[in-house]
Amino acid sequence: MKLYVDGIQFNILLNETDVSENKTAVIFLHGFTGCAEDWNFISDKLPPKFFPVAIDLIGHGETDSPEDQNHYTCSAIVHHLDSITEQLDIKNFVLIGYSMGGRAALSYSFKHSSKPIAAVLESSTAGIQDITLKKDRVEFDLLLSEKIKREGMKAFTDFWFDMPLFAPLKKISSFAEIKNKRIKNNVTGLSNSLCGFSTGLMPSYWDRLHQIQFPVLLISGEFDLKYTEINKSMKTKLPRANHEVIAKSGHNTHLQKPELFTKFVVDFLNSL
Repeated sequence: MKLYVDGIQFNILLNETDVSENKTAVIFLHGFTGCAEDWNFISDKLPPKFFPVAIDLIGHGETDSPEDQNHYTCSAIVHHLDSITEQLDIKNFVLIGYSMGGRAALSYSFKHSSKPIAAVLESSTAGIQDITLKKDRVEFDLLLSEKIKREGMKAFTDFWFDMPLFAPLKKISSFAEIKNKRIKNNVTGLSNSLCGFSTGLMPSYWDRLHQIQFPVLLISGEFDLKYTEINKSMKTKLPRANHEVIAKSGHNTHLQKPELFTKFVVDFLNSL
């Protein structure tokens, strides 16, 4: 289905017959270069009392890619998500976000703390604390943004998946399909996403994690040492968090090990 927020058309995967006061929505937020369809593998495996809502974030998938970078900031993305849930008349829900989507989910949770009842954050972070590292990340993402505009989607996608972070993902049988789907993204949308929602521009929430009172499941991959350490640290600061490390997996655990990812998520949902 299509919904509009501030004149921007958003693509949402939702079976409207699922919407019920007796069911809880599970809102899926993909990572950078991803799309709502990335979650198709789990959408029909949720426990009966839940239903899936997968959103193409701004600049991704079939959602619009406006030129104005102000539409891509952290606060703008939080506003988009809140407007979508309001239009769908979804009062309380579980947020599941991967990488960039996890940062969006966490950011939303601080702005609208009464609405999420739980969250699953996969390979994500609470931001960057050190000011020098924040600046370095912003500069890096701006260079990537220019690279996309200069070289186009195919060249950028080749470069992106050649990063060590995604090396384990290249070994799965569906990698070519995954990569081809990324190439279809919009140059303006991805470049603006890097400029507007860089991890360096995102607020650091480390000192506020204790305020998250709902249950949180943190998931990371065994081979993704950086984010596994980040998630270990987040677990110590979140009052009601568990951390699952998926063996023989890298940054994108849900595409590399979908069965195990699904098991952890379903068990978590059943525990709520």
